[in-house]
Amino acid sequence: MSVHLQTSLFDQGDEVAVRPLDGLRREHLGHGAWIDVLPQWLQGADALFETLAREVAWRAEERVMYERVVAVPRLLAFFGGGDPLPHPALDTAREALSAQYAAELGEPFTTAGLCYYRDGRDGVAWHGDTTGRGSTEDTMVAILSVGAPRHLALRPRRPGHVPVRRSLGHGDLIVMGGSCQRTWEHAIPKTARAAGPRISIQFRPDGVR
Repeated sequence: MSVHLQTSLFDQGDEVAVRPLDGLRREHLGHGAWIDVLPQWLQGADALFETLAREVAWRAEERVMYERVVAVPRLLAFFGGGDPLPHPALDTAREALSAQYAAELGEPFTTAGLCYYRDGRDGVAWHGDTTGRGSTEDTMVAILSVGAPRHLALRPRRPGHVPVRRSLGHGDLIVMGGSCQRTWEHAIPKTARAAGPRISIQFRPDGVR
């Protein structure tokens, strides 16, 4: 798949590797939800983007909306717990996250869902990852972003807390934890502004989608 990515001035190497997680910063959102953010966790993120864009077997999906079939505005791939991941750095990232959050999460991250946002016309609507255990239990979803930055927006399901926006790309990491999937929603808004391609890798425990 042919892509054009405006590379980061801070990520010029071809070696793909994760950095230590000791720079994580936690922000409590309210209603028992929190996010941890670590900019540029992944070294060589632009090189990884190029590999994933070219080599992953991306699929386009359709869904019924307002009594008609429409294309899902992004490309998708999913790797279950027993599936080989498309790059060794993703195995390393998943293992590092599982070790970092072992005490809080109580189980490892196992699956990896990939979303490919080709330009500003691609996005994902407001939602929480509540298919499965996330609808009733506190859990975590860790998102690694490679490619051009896009805004991840978060808003509370109930009034009382201020919505949050984070620009994520070029190896940035965000972890949504606590009650975040039940009490907050998140989205990647579409934009009419020029936006380069981005791939997000979402690591989740078993039974969370």
